[in-house]
Amino acid sequence: MKLYSAPNTCSLSPHIVLRELGLPFELVMVNNRTKVTADGADFLAINPKGYVAALQLDNGEVLTEGPAIVQYLADLRPEAALAPPPGSWPRVRLQEMLNYIGTEIHAGASPLFNAAIPDTVKVIFRERLVRRFDNIAGTLATQDHLLDDRFGVADAYLYAVLLWMPVLGIALDRWPAITAYIARIAARPAVQAAQHAEQAAAIG
Repeated sequence: MKLYSAPNTCSLSPHIVLRELGLPFELVMVNNRTKVTADGADFLAINPKGYVAALQLDNGEVLTEGPAIVQYLADLRPEAALAPPPGSWPRVRLQEMLNYIGTEIHAGASPLFNAAIPDTVKVIFRERLVRRFDNIAGTLATQDHLLDDRFGVADAYLYAVLLWMPVLGIALDRWPAITAYIARIAARPAVQAAQHAEQAAAIG
């Protein structure tokens, strides 16, 4: 498998999951500005959507969208229990959480990267994110991870997105449960290995 990734993006999430599962893969970094990969390929020919993450399987199929990728990967090694079994009620809860992170936090934060959006409008987006983090902090005040007491694919996704917040002007220290959560996830060997690999291989 090949994982197409770029630093400081949500592609860190499937990268972490691959390393947590111990699956063999090739990391291919993408220049987000030029859409050229580290091996000189046109990333738009691999993923016409133009953004990471993209997972190219050994049969040539390409899977995109982080929440879909991490669930696919987790199901390759179900014994690792990074996702509940397909069709189970806990799996539905996982899908609920992945959608919440994707639509309310990831998508909610994305406009803050846009320099063309006025600061007065960005205030509105930040206030909405504050309400979402109040909700997440409530969950993390009573358990170490999002869905139960085990690390799972939703934690990899949330962690990747939370790393953007200081850059976007959102100080997470107002939620001690969230800062403690970030520290717990950051201490995992697979997380450290993924972040180190992306930093070392970054292009552009």
